[in-house]
Amino acid sequence: MLEKQRGVTIWLTGLSGAGKTTICRFLETELRSQGYKIEVLDGDIVRQNLSKGLTFSKEDRDENIRRIGFVAQLLTRNNVIVLVSVISPYRAIREEVKERIGDFIEVYVNAPLEVCEQRDVKGLYKKARAGEIKNFTGIDDLYEIPLEPDVECKTNQESVVQSANKVLIRLEELGYINSLLLPQFQNNYSRI
Repeated sequence: MLEKQRGVTIWLTGLSGAGKTTICRFLETELRSQGYKIEVLDGDIVRQNLSKGLTFSKEDRDENIRRIGFVAQLLTRNNVIVLVSVISPYRAIREEVKERIGDFIEVYVNAPLEVCEQRDVKGLYKKARAGEIKNFTGIDDLYEIPLEPDVECKTNQESVVQSANKVLIRLEELGYINSLLLPQFQNNYSRI
């Protein structure tokens, strides 16, 4: 049994198709297997349940992020590790949420736009390029990259395991988890 864990929000931000949800699922599985209390707030699922009716205007996107941030804050202060997977394209609202939560790790899931478009299983980029979807991040709406993320995962250059280990190492360095480096990767990863 784990000693009492500390709550923290791990905020994965990046373009659609960058790999946020994939890394999030991997982290969830690994942390749960070690006995940590985990909650996942996925942008798509939250939009269907907590933010239904909001549009993709800047104001509504900011409101969506505030709502996600509020739930993450409640969970974090109750010593839950919260995995948030959401595009959250605007830097100012990410900073606002970070300030409110406090125990917060920003993970920039970085993949070039062309790679994200190749991975697009839902066909959203194709629809955006055809004008069928307006205000689509990366096409006709901007994504403001984090200036100083706590972790950067370059998903076009590294595996899911490598990306997940970067996050796990940061969590360990900050005292949120015990050593949890994934066994299949321990011998191949230098701590930077």
